[in-house]
Amino acid sequence: MFSLKCKGKLLFIEKPLIMGILNLTEDSFYAASRFRSMEAIKNKAAQMLSDAADIIDIGAQSTRPGSRRVSADDELKKLIPAIELLIKNFPGIIISIDTYHSKVATEATIAGASIINDVSGGEMDEKMINTVGKLNVPYICMHMKGVPETMHHQTHYDDLTKEILDFFIYKIKECKQAGIDDLIIDPGFGFGKNISQNLKLLKELKMFQLLEKPVIAGISRKSTIYRTLNIPVEDSLNGTSVLNTFALLNRASILRVHDVKEAKEVVTLFEAYENA
Repeated sequence: MFSLKCKGKLLFIEKPLIMGILNLTEDSFYAASRFRSMEAIKNKAAQMLSDAADIIDIGAQSTRPGSRRVSADDELKKLIPAIELLIKNFPGIIISIDTYHSKVATEATIAGASIINDVSGGEMDEKMINTVGKLNVPYICMHMKGVPETMHHQTHYDDLTKEILDFFIYKIKECKQAGIDDLIIDPGFGFGKNISQNLKLLKELKMFQLLEKPVIAGISRKSTIYRTLNIPVEDSLNGTSVLNTFALLNRASILRVHDVKEAKEVVTLFEAYENA
């Protein structure tokens, strides 16, 4: 069993956890996940917590393929008021910040965030990993080939799973040297991988147990689902539940999702299946 030390709160991963996505961006690939007013942010967080979200993941930086970067200061203008609002209204909430800027990681943690979720695995800000070590919070380290603007053109691998495993073996060592105690592995579905590669990675997700770290699966409503099914992203909830089930069968510890209620149902049914 894994556990995460979240600024005085101990989060045990005795069963799969659910991370609810709360986007403060204007161009997230799934429009229904975008929230801009304080009232909308508060209401969505309340709904996700009521639906049994264990973590709320807030991001103000779009990382969809071809997205444009936002400065750290612009991120903070959106993030800090949202963090303060949620901390005030939901005591005990565990907030993860989706950012690759070390400055944002620092300021967001001071404001009350408990986890840093970095899609670049420390590759887009050389100060990030050492910063997180000093902040003494859990770090979600994701694999991404290239950067968000170009990653969809960089999908060549000689051996997909081996190359990603090798990346994490190096990152685990780097994070340990920086003083990061709680490291979460994110294989990075959709980040520099095409549809067939995403499905292969999902199929081989159990291999990442070799790293002896919790693994997060973030495949909710992504193009692997809606392009395979030839449907709009708005209709991809059923497909998301199917792939989340595959992720749990292959030992994912955390599901990062847009739809918390349905993900909770997946986890409940998975546990019933496992214990039958």
